[in-house]
Amino acid sequence: MQAAPSTERILVVDDEPEIVALVTYHLAKIGYRVATAATGQEALDHARRERPSLIVLDLMLPGISGFDVLEQLRADESTRDIAVLMLTARREEPDRIRGLSLGADDYLTKPFSPAELVLRVGAILRRTGNAAPVNADTLVLGPLHVDRAAMSVKVEGQDVELTPTEFKLLLTLVERRGRVQGRGLLLETVWDAAPDIQTRTVDMHVQRLRTKLGAAGDMIETVRGFGYRFRAAMPRGG
Repeated sequence: MQAAPSTERILVVDDEPEIVALVTYHLAKIGYRVATAATGQEALDHARRERPSLIVLDLMLPGISGFDVLEQLRADESTRDIAVLMLTARREEPDRIRGLSLGADDYLTKPFSPAELVLRVGAILRRTGNAAPVNADTLVLGPLHVDRAAMSVKVEGQDVELTPTEFKLLLTLVERRGRVQGRGLLLETVWDAAPDIQTRTVDMHVQRLRTKLGAAGDMIETVRGFGYRFRAAMPRGG
């Protein structure tokens, strides 16, 4: 199986260490960046802080149940778009219906096939738009072409010269398109910096990046008081 984009973060939430180890191993093996949580509250805290691409969520957790975690994720503006795969020993149809009704993207029961879980994770990420296509070096969004392998960018067929940092910033925004990226998170991802310093650095680089991209620069949207989001499509009139 081909490696997944290294920027895709998966949060595995389960209070059974053996399940956590099994799921983590198979997801990390193909390239996903995996974090774990053992309680519902820990999962919510991590999701709000890191905004992973997808959460593999057990239903039976100590304290806050998986159902409650899912409900709170969908009620919170900052986490409502995170994909969720329910993974549980509860096979009853009412549990499955409740999970899907609350906004789960898929529902897998234990015992499970690790290969099937990996395939379902990839399918969810492609379906929800939370992942750049696996095995695709070139990302095409409207007039913008980003070649990850060649580290090159074109707008309407014309080459755009970017610094390595500008390219990494653009690639991060494009691969996470449709999701808001806080300045602190971008600092950590692009500059490997602590999230509480030099947030103005992000603003200056985004401004330069927009200028260099021309009309395609409008696809980088400012989310007031938080950060930036790359639009999944060109704004009307663009």
